[in-house]
Amino acid sequence: MSQRYIPVGAPVLAGKEKEYVLDCLDSSWISSQGKYLDLFEESFAAFCGTRHALACSNGTVALHLALMAFDLSPGDEVIVPALTYVATANAVAYCGATPIFVDSEPLTGNINPALIEALITPRTRGIIAVHLYGHPADMDALAAIAKKHDLFLVEDAAEAHGALYRGRKAGSLSDVATFSFYGNKILTCGEGGMLTTDDDKLAAKIELLKGQGMDLQRRYWFSIVGYNYRLTNVAAAIGLAQLEMAEWHLAQHARIIDGYHELLKSCAGITWQQEQSWAKPAHWMFTFFLKKDDESMRDSIMRELLQDGVETRPVFYPLHTLPPYLPGHGTRPLPVCERLARTGINLPTWSGLTRDDIEYVSHHVTKVLARYDA
Repeated sequence: MSQRYIPVGAPVLAGKEKEYVLDCLDSSWISSQGKYLDLFEESFAAFCGTRHALACSNGTVALHLALMAFDLSPGDEVIVPALTYVATANAVAYCGATPIFVDSEPLTGNINPALIEALITPRTRGIIAVHLYGHPADMDALAAIAKKHDLFLVEDAAEAHGALYRGRKAGSLSDVATFSFYGNKILTCGEGGMLTTDDDKLAAKIELLKGQGMDLQRRYWFSIVGYNYRLTNVAAAIGLAQLEMAEWHLAQHARIIDGYHELLKSCAGITWQQEQSWAKPAHWMFTFFLKKDDESMRDSIMRELLQDGVETRPVFYPLHTLPPYLPGHGTRPLPVCERLARTGINLPTWSGLTRDDIEYVSHHVTKVLARYDA
């Protein structure tokens, strides 16, 4: 085992995080009210170019709030990409509704718009688009389908802070968008989430739902059954400091991805997510895919890289293959996402990586791949 260890992700607190957190402690505003919550929401709305940004306790909660704002209920169906983190489908299940899984398009791994209309039924209520690993989904194509069939459209932008689609920011491309600020994201609060929207009514409903259903004009009057999904002022303070450094973080991620592209281009046995001309990805994670469809070889490569001190992650299991969702999916194959999941490896991608780190990782990837003739 190598004495050197490079994790796949880590938070980088390079701004005013400590200053703002200490200000919270000194002021005693450490719970779900305080100036940093207001500043974080206002600043994030400006960052995304939306009228509203509403902070909440994590990205999964953000998805749940978004779907509840559309009154999703048992018997409803929501179109969901099969290749994403499980939270996307779980939020649908929390509402008693059914996720209907769609295969990926092969270049970016995002939901394939060409496959959606065949899956729409009278029970379909909406579509969730995920910007996988920071590359935007084809939102214009998805928006056209949603408009044609009178469906809501939600962006799961948990991995895509600052990504651009045809010059527009992720978070401003749908009815409502959701973000995560988990510790491994480009911008982090440790734990935290955000919703963005231009719809005043949706924003008001989300605000009501996340605060136990308490009327904002009548204290301790609860007009609906709500949820305690609020973010703390301390977490918002960290989030604001991160947001102030957003362009730096995005530039660091772009630098790292460029380094991997440069240093791994001679590896004939792999490919990676292909950036589309209409997108400027946020580059949350660099992921490469083996051209040889061999999951056991992929796993062996990951084990050997760990022995060299390089932590990796596999691509997400397709959701339709997981036990909670397998029974309802039937036997419909989703071959593209299944292959991407069997062959994909995430490499370390976080703002604190040095050029030497990138060269070290790339050297060991190249060395291990050569042993497998990949």
